[in-house]
Amino acid sequence: MVALRDGDRPVGFTATSVISVSADPALLTFSVAESSSSWPALARTSSLTIGFLAAEQVDVSARFATSGIDRFAGVGWRWLPTGEPVLDDVPAWICGDVVERFTVGASRLVVVYARQASQTRGRAPLVYHDRAYHSLDDGSAL
Repeated sequence: MVALRDGDRPVGFTATSVISVSADPALLTFSVAESSSSWPALARTSSLTIGFLAAEQVDVSARFATSGIDRFAGVGWRWLPTGEPVLDDVPAWICGDVVERFTVGASRLVVVYARQASQTRGRAPLVYHDRAYHSLDDGSAL
């Protein structure tokens, strides 16, 4: 999920996929529909966080994919010292600077320079594949 600051409030949404673009420099990308309620804030921001969810966090993914609600209500989160929101219980997150935004059809492709990361071990990641959630473990096959 992607989270950012818009004035005094956090804004977030579930990104269908986050893709590594380059290892050096560390660049990631994701897309968002221009019609998304999060796009106006994303168009203005210079930095954001990308949180990677654990297998048991399907409800968080669904919450951040739901339009018209306070996506952060009932979810533990905090402001990083650099000003971006991050969820408390994610097994990994990346904080980065937006370096490019491209229009691609009815979507925007956002390129992010990863400047900080945090990770904890021991939790299976949540994966969205073929319109369904999956958990990856040692015996997984998609």
